[in-house]
Amino acid sequence: MAPRKIRNMEEFAAVSGISRPTVSKYFNDPDSVRRSTRERIEQALERFDYRPNIFAMNQNRKLTKNVGIVVPYLADPFFAEIARNIEEKCIEAGFRPTLYSAYGDPAQEAEILDSLRALKPAGVLLAPLGRDSDRSFIEKFCKDIPTILFDSNLEGMGAAFVGSDNASFIEQTVDYLCRSGEPPAFFEMRHPANPNANKRRIAYIKKMESLGFEPQVIKVDGRGWGFEEIGRQGAFKLLDQPNLPSRTILCSNDRLAIGFLSACYEKGLRVGLGEDCDLRVASHDDHPFSKFTCPSLTTAAHDYTAVSNRSVETLTRLVESGGRLSARTETLFPARLILRSSA
Repeated sequence: MAPRKIRNMEEFAAVSGISRPTVSKYFNDPDSVRRSTRERIEQALERFDYRPNIFAMNQNRKLTKNVGIVVPYLADPFFAEIARNIEEKCIEAGFRPTLYSAYGDPAQEAEILDSLRALKPAGVLLAPLGRDSDRSFIEKFCKDIPTILFDSNLEGMGAAFVGSDNASFIEQTVDYLCRSGEPPAFFEMRHPANPNANKRRIAYIKKMESLGFEPQVIKVDGRGWGFEEIGRQGAFKLLDQPNLPSRTILCSNDRLAIGFLSACYEKGLRVGLGEDCDLRVASHDDHPFSKFTCPSLTTAAHDYTAVSNRSVETLTRLVESGGRLSARTETLFPARLILRSSA
């Protein structure tokens, strides 16, 4: 049988079992990859008789290798962790990444994008603020600069979106909590900063109803990104009520849950699975500190690695295709339930 005809670099990466960014890095500079990797690529080149389009590669080399990574709030350890992963993957792919934070300010977000526009980067990886973003400004930016959105989706904007499947977070936590004890009440901010919170509330209501339970949504006051203090103050008000809607509390995100656990400790309430415990508390995100809370926090975890890898792979493909993909894609990765002591 004649060997398969490889038409482009993406197909070559797939059949050779080597990541697309690594293959791209090799073709830009063979000495930039490890010797063992270089040997694998060269063996695959011979096996599949593939020769890259040198003209297209030379055209791509004329592009800057600078890319921007923009997150809404770098002081949030979740965004620090995912930005670290994406930055590492960009470097592995041969890009020169620069990291920016809007710190929850839509004016700052717009200023960052304006600065990036002036730098004419090869592309941008953007996690937008969401509901507070200037949508018309971002839409125009995405038309001018090759952009991949991650974490928070703005419908139809950017060449692609890569993020987590927020429904899978809720489905796993609610299912577990209902099977193992009293059905949970959902604890969230009345005006959440991140639009993923709205998706989680909707998924909670849907899941509870599908299981035959009445949803109980607890909305607490507070704006901005100081989630721990908002969760703490909201918990104080809730715990002062004579009758709680449930003795199982499912927080919208881990940072709210950390504040909730703090309030429980200050009020002398025991959180956990034992018969002597007053409450169970669970949450979402697998915040880097969630394993160190007391008790450690049961949560649904993002797949940081998968989101980071796919974001950079998609950006690489976008840049090498001249800034356009045939169609906008949306990729969602499911959560993974992590059971700890709090629930």
